[in-house]
Amino acid sequence: MKSKSSRCTRSAASPRDGNSPSPDYKNDLLIAAIGASAGGIEAFTEFVSSLPNDTGMAFVLVQHLDPEHKSMLTELISKKTRMLVKEVTNGMTVEPNHVYVIPSNATMSISNHSLQLGPREESRGVHMSIDHFMRALAEQLGNRAIGIILSGSGTDGTAGLAEIQAHGGVTFAQDESSAKYPSMPASAVSAGCVDYILPPKAIAQELARIARHPYLVRDHGAEAADIASAQNTGLTLVFQLLRKTTGVDFTHYRQSTILRRIQRRMVVHKIDKIEEYVKYLQSNPQELKALYKDMLINVTSFFRNPRAFDALKSHVFPAILKNHPPDASIRIWTPGCASGEETYSVAITLLEFLGDKASQTNIQFFGTDVSDSSIAKARTGAYHENIQSDVSHDRLRRFFTKVEGRYRISKNIRDMCIFAQHNLLNDPPFSQMNLIACRNLLIYLEPILQSKAISLFHYALRPGGYLLLGTSEGVGSAGDLFSSEDRANKIFFKKATAVRQAVTFTMHHLAERQQNGALIVPAKLLDSSWNYLEAQKEFDRRLLSQYAPATVFINEDLEIIHTRGGVNRYLKLAPGRASLSIMKMAREGLLPDLRNAIAKAKKENVTVRKHNIQIKNGNGNGATGSDSGRLVNFEVAPVSLGSLKELYFMIVFEDSPVIARPAPVSRSARDASESKAVSGRITRLEQELAATKEYLQSVIETQQATNEELQSANEEILSSNEELQSTNEELETAKEELQSANEELSTVNDELRNRNQEVNQINNDLTNLFASIYFAVVMVGSDLAIRRFTPQAQKILGLIPADVGRPLININPPVEIPDLQSLVLQVMATSTQIDREFTDRQGGRYQLRILPYRTVDNKIDGAVITIVDISNRALGESG
Repeated sequence: MKSKSSRCTRSAASPRDGNSPSPDYKNDLLIAAIGASAGGIEAFTEFVSSLPNDTGMAFVLVQHLDPEHKSMLTELISKKTRMLVKEVTNGMTVEPNHVYVIPSNATMSISNHSLQLGPREESRGVHMSIDHFMRALAEQLGNRAIGIILSGSGTDGTAGLAEIQAHGGVTFAQDESSAKYPSMPASAVSAGCVDYILPPKAIAQELARIARHPYLVRDHGAEAADIASAQNTGLTLVFQLLRKTTGVDFTHYRQSTILRRIQRRMVVHKIDKIEEYVKYLQSNPQELKALYKDMLINVTSFFRNPRAFDALKSHVFPAILKNHPPDASIRIWTPGCASGEETYSVAITLLEFLGDKASQTNIQFFGTDVSDSSIAKARTGAYHENIQSDVSHDRLRRFFTKVEGRYRISKNIRDMCIFAQHNLLNDPPFSQMNLIACRNLLIYLEPILQSKAISLFHYALRPGGYLLLGTSEGVGSAGDLFSSEDRANKIFFKKATAVRQAVTFTMHHLAERQQNGALIVPAKLLDSSWNYLEAQKEFDRRLLSQYAPATVFINEDLEIIHTRGGVNRYLKLAPGRASLSIMKMAREGLLPDLRNAIAKAKKENVTVRKHNIQIKNGNGNGATGSDSGRLVNFEVAPVSLGSLKELYFMIVFEDSPVIARPAPVSRSARDASESKAVSGRITRLEQELAATKEYLQSVIETQQATNEELQSANEEILSSNEELQSTNEELETAKEELQSANEELSTVNDELRNRNQEVNQINNDLTNLFASIYFAVVMVGSDLAIRRFTPQAQKILGLIPADVGRPLININPPVEIPDLQSLVLQVMATSTQIDREFTDRQGGRYQLRILPYRTVDNKIDGAVITIVDISNRALGESG
């Protein structure tokens, strides 16, 4: 093995000889990844020969090489440039004005500007080394990555260019006229992930210009200033133009991401200032569409972050199936599905988990995205061969079919998946979902939209449903809506909430929304009217607060959810930042016993009572009694709500009964000689007291009767109020469900419309194809019923349009074809082709060929009969 120095050659001194790179050069370094295969060496030689030696960029060539032979590329390229050319060794640091060449039999990636080599993985087709490196480069450098695809066969590099473009980098492809083998660049162009289509020399010239563009050479610390400047000089106008053209409002999307997408388009169009770009947008509607497409970042792949799918198999799907009613369907929604890879990945994972049970389980997958072009691709379900690097051989065999050089999702999975154009933040959400998988969408939204999306997900999920987010995402401040089930894989479980979440969305169609202003998160409007129902509520509230014991309802996190009665005698608001934690609000002396009681109730799931707990005195209004403290009792009872996992607690407080202390006995003797007048007065007072007691007793009895009547009336009022409240909630729920159902029906209708269009197109194609065939063709089903036939078959076999659907045996053709029925049955049974010749009554000769009719799933479902008139050929042979 040769050393690093022996593999490094150059024809002239490097422009940077004697000058070591600046320590901060890595922050500003642009790295161009060049992918090439057959014919790529000649193209790269032309490219590097046309490059200036001082662009300040680094160039990494990923060429398809024979793994069994040593590469001589380094020596060949070094003769064409004054830049330093090196064959990559593991851990080599990338420096400006250098060219790096991948060695043979290796896979390359990059981390912290250091090139990493690994063994070449075994693959069934072309080794996707270009995609592998470009994806790693995009993840590491973001908008400072540049991707170039030169001559080559296959599709390697298409996914890599898409990833670079999604991260804000610029992409190139060699034009078809100059490429010796145009398959690779043509694949990238057809995927829509190429900014420039040029010959190699022009690519080099464009790179030299890009290296000097202000967007790429500016200090990264200036991004905040760029955002502020952009907001003052046209960013709002850009949002208005996009909203008017596309109906999508980007106002509350992450400003840094939006600005990077705009600046990327500025690089492509050689514009230095955002004010000039705004003018360019106003005069070029096509650029608005291109910018809109850039902002959507519709880049994904199959089974991205495989550990998340393993977690679905091991934890989420078993839990869903355990609580799943047999007659209900499993419903899964993937918002922001792009071109469908995420939806199909979840579908494949679930089918693998279900195994043989899949055929007995009703499953529905909903994939939605705001981009109609991405949804169209998702519905087709056909993907480039480069998915081999993401999908295992076993999955390709089981869930895909190879069609015209592409892998297409099998029909049974496509039938389970419904795709629709849908704006998550504006359109009504789906409902009754078991799982929502929304990865890497929230990271592009500002907190106000993130909170709205999380609330929508909570509404859309069934009780006990799961939410899967991206590795850099979370539920934020919505901890009361979701609990974390798998922190590492960002899987969350829907919590039940005491208060129904307010979910706002519109039923307006896209055309009606295009003229709307910026997205506003609406607040609930208050009804200022004071009517009978409001008075009734106030009456109930006061009764409950006066007669109900001091009671607190808390959740598993010990946060107070609801209170009744005068709890301020036992709890108080702690100084500092407001908190509803009962541990922070308990009065002095109550905390230790309260904490122990809650812990015991939680551990043993029993009611715990505590008596005569000494707490510091206070009645909630700041006044204190004469004593320093008082005795209280309380009871902690665990409460479970249905099948929910969360545990709640009800705490009831009361004061301990006060035992009156006996008055001290006077030791002084009473005066024995009391006057008779005083005795008489005492007697009168005793009589008056007895009368007063008797009167008071009658008043008490009357009051008790009145209280009982009031209690009865109160109970009736509470019952009526609960019924009205339930009715109101049912109406609200019914309205929301109808809106969601309407959205689903619209989605299904779109899907059916697209499929009908496909069927009509196929029928038109078949009709025109059959009309153009000069020989007879007859298609029969497995029951030997005639399905289709060509006009020539009408002439030779005497068929008429009414014969479609009739059994072949009932047809009496003008020509006699020996054993036709048995031959057709033999072909269907053996799946082999049969050729025969026969002669008609006039001596005409015909060639009969019968082939099996194969479905997309490679099943035999009939036969295709062709009859060719070979009379002229026979005359020629006899002549």
